[in-house]
Amino acid sequence: MIMVSDENVLEIGGEDVEKAIEAGLAQLNLGREDVNIEVLDEGSSGFLGIGGREAQVRLTVKPEESLLEQPLPQANDAVTIEADEMVQEPTVRVETRETRLELPYEGPPEEEVAREIVSSLLEKMQIDATIDLRQSEPDDLTGEQRWIVDIRGQDMGVLIGPRGETLNSFQYVARLMTGHKIQRKPNFIVDIEGYRARREQALARLAERMADKVVNRGHSMSLEPMPPNERRIIHITLREDDRVYTESIGEGRRRKVKIFLVR
Repeated sequence: MIMVSDENVLEIGGEDVEKAIEAGLAQLNLGREDVNIEVLDEGSSGFLGIGGREAQVRLTVKPEESLLEQPLPQANDAVTIEADEMVQEPTVRVETRETRLELPYEGPPEEEVAREIVSSLLEKMQIDATIDLRQSEPDDLTGEQRWIVDIRGQDMGVLIGPRGETLNSFQYVARLMTGHKIQRKPNFIVDIEGYRARREQALARLAERMADKVVNRGHSMSLEPMPPNERRIIHITLREDDRVYTESIGEGRRRKVKIFLVR
């Protein structure tokens, strides 16, 4: 905590603005109504605890105001009130449609912005890696292709996490930041050395094995909870299997695919 003070001015830091103000008031032994507060730096928590800095505020003690004694008007004194003292015109803020319009985005293409943001995030996390851009295969249902931001480096398992959960969280942050910059919803995928393709193949094999079990045992079976993109792989894999059909059940993070036997 950095603190600079003189008789009536105190500059002090804290974890955030509110804590800096509270520390300053405690130091001065005054209340909020006794000081003028100026925020010098709102501070930053950094990314994943890296690169943070304290908030800084300046508290200035208000001067004591002397009360001026003024003679009270006598009953027979004439009091003149101008018309503009009686009526105060309200201030109306008019926001036209034009003032709300945003200029269209004219910067680099989405995939280049995504590459830059992913690179910046990796740098903040102190992960040494290279980034390749490539396009996905056409989607089985829509035929749509998406850009894949593929990360390559040593010991990438920590960034993948259990069943790809850490990778999905990283992708969420990267897409959120990219969307903010390009002013629209982005449509790219973050992958690590082809992990998603391998995961998709593993899920497809799992779906086929589970379908065989449902047929052999004669009753429905449920898979473990999965994120939406992985449940979709199960549905697509089994949609042509006329022995079974699939449904997603459950809520939130517990949502999963259930495979039913066609009777």
